[in-house]
Order: sequence, then structure tokens, then C-alpha cells
Amino acid sequence: MNSGFKAVITGGITLVIGFVLWRFTGDVETPVITLTKLGIILMVVGGLEVLYGLFKSVVGKSVT
Repeated sequence: MNSGFKAVITGGITLVIGFVLWRFTGDVETPVITLTKLGIILMVVGGLEVLYGLFKSVVGKSVT
């Protein structure tokens, strides 16, 4: 399993966790940061990681 595929999988998992936090924790209050904001941050990071993994997969195959 190449590193591009691993990045896509971990990014997808992070994106899903972020979506679940954003969608279903609106009424939970925490002292520092709300879980909905954390969910948005995780969705952005997960999406960027998926894009990086796809880029790495495409560039890695064309260079070889």
C-alpha cells in the first residue's frame, strides 16, 4: 500500500469524524472550543489530506 493511498484513507476518516462532530454535537458545550468548530477544522484538514493523497498518487505514477 503506497503512501498516497494511506493519505487518502486517513484523510477520509478524518473528514467523516469532522462531519459527525459538526452535524451531531451542536448542543454540547465545552469550555474552550465548541465541538462543531472542531468538526469544521477536522473536515478541512481531512479534505486537504485527501487532496494531497490524490495528488501524490497521480504525480507518483507519472514520474516513475
